[in-house]
Amino acid sequence: MARQIVADLYGCGPILDDVEALREAAHTAIAYVGAEIVEECVHKFEPIGVTYFAVITTSHFSIHTWPEYGYAAVDIFSCSDTVVEGIQEKLKELFGAKEIRLREVEREISDGGHKR
Repeated sequence: MARQIVADLYGCGPILDDVEALREAAHTAIAYVGAEIVEECVHKFEPIGVTYFAVITTSHFSIHTWPEYGYAAVDIFSCSDTVVEGIQEKLKELFGAKEIRLREVEREISDGGHKR
């Protein structure tokens, strides 16, 4: 029914505290997965850190940053059955990450024990 990609990005650069650079990276990643933005929200924390969230045509996309640790958490939830090849490398490139750990979760609806 849907897939969720959970990515932990380590060793990221100054993008993590730059609202406009994060927004641009998010737009690039969202286009890369073949979706469009329906609505988006960005919050800049003080003294540092950013949360970005977008409702996209296939579900949602989010980024949460901890610049003090060089870390970003990215979630891509999509009702599309396909997982876009190369998204791991694309995220690594966009964030300047030294390391990325990616997990994929398949989300299912169950109706009396029958998967849909």
